[in-house]
Formats: sequence, structure tokens, C-alpha cells
Amino acid sequence: MKKLSILIIAAGFIGSQALATPPHKPAKSNSSAKIKKWTSLFDGKTLNGWHGFNKKGEVKNWTIVDGSLVCLGAAQGDTGGDIITDKQYANFELSWDWKIDKGSNSGVMYHVVEAPKYHATYETGPEYQIIDDLGWPDKLEEWQKTGCDYAMHLPNNLKKVMPVGEWNTSKIIFKNGHVEHWLNGKKILSFQAWDADWTKKKTEGKWKDYPDYGLAKTGFIALQDHGHKAYFKNIFIKQL
Repeated sequence: MKKLSILIIAAGFIGSQALATPPHKPAKSNSSAKIKKWTSLFDGKTLNGWHGFNKKGEVKNWTIVDGSLVCLGAAQGDTGGDIITDKQYANFELSWDWKIDKGSNSGVMYHVVEAPKYHATYETGPEYQIIDDLGWPDKLEEWQKTGCDYAMHLPNNLKKVMPVGEWNTSKIIFKNGHVEHWLNGKKILSFQAWDADWTKKKTEGKWKDYPDYGLAKTGFIALQDHGHKAYFKNIFIKQL
């Protein structure tokens, strides 16, 4: 009986640990309905579930290395090499791990619209910026740095990026226009899409010549090939 009690207590402890597993690395246990809501967007072995933006056929500028989805940086400039999910999402929580090489630039976009009239994912999709803040060869504006809602909203002083070559964990939450960016466990910015402040930033800033930027309420998730190497893993999404 004493041994049985110890086993029951131990089982309860293990169960509590499973519930405490970070959202971007869901436990394999099926005991939690909350955990089951998370869906993996990357199986660690293949590009299943992804395709080139506005392209069909094999993706050649991304590969799998040691369980990570790696951008080879084969694209010239900031268009032509992005990959997007096969499925579209509206309200969601997206979590992923990432790292970059020295001098690299990349990003994660959402609500991307795929159509022949668009030449790049950023024409429609807001971007969680990823870049080497310290090692980028040119001067960066604050709105160009890691964690930004690119060219729109700046992160707060809770932002802490790991050194180049080390893994970071990021998260985007989008729910009915309320947006949050998280980095390494800290909420680094939040804003309301489509309100007066958002509209002012769009119409007076970088996106003034992109009429469809940020307007879609559903769309694809995109990983950017900006001509530099970038690494992604543990990509999970939960629809809200």
C-alpha cells in the first residue's frame, strides 16, 4: 500500500510537469485539452505544409539541418524566396524558436495574401522583424530592429535578444485586431490593428504605397528569405 501511494504521488507530479510544458513545445501527453489545441507547423524532417510564395513545385532555397528549418539565403534581395504555410489563419497564437548568423536578416509574417498581383509577402502581411541588431553592416532605424512590428510599432525595454548563433523564442498573438509580440518570455509590444493610430502609421510611413498592407483578417504564415541564413524550429500555432 505504501508503494502504491508513492506511485500515485509520483504520477501526479509527472502530470503537473506535462501541463507546465512551454506552449511552443507541447507535451506528447493527450491528458490536457489545452495542449491538444497546439498544432505543429514543422515536423523537423520535411517541408510538408509549406510552399514557396506564389510558386509551385520543390522548394530549393530552404532545407532541413539537425531538425531545424533553415533558410539558405539564396534569394536576391528581399523577395522571391519566402515560404508560406499551406493553410490560412485568422485569430491565432504562433510560437517558434529562431536563430540567425552574423549580419543576417529575416522575419515572420502573418495574414499574407497569395495572389499574382503581389510580388512579396510583406505587401500584405505584417512582419515580426528578425535581424542582427548589432552586426548589421548599415545603420538601422529603430523600426527595423528585432522584435518590431516592422516599420510600424517598436518594442519596449523588456526586449532581450540572445547573442547571434544562440536560440531565441518568439511569439505572436493576434485576436480580433489586438496584437502582441513576445520575445524570450517577455511581452515586448502590443497594439490594436486598424485603429486611428495604426492607420496613421500605415498611411504616413513605409506602407503608404502598399494599399493592401495589413488589411487582411485571415491569411498565410510566412518565413522570409532576405538573402541571409536563418534557422527555425519548434513552430507551433493555436487558433483562437
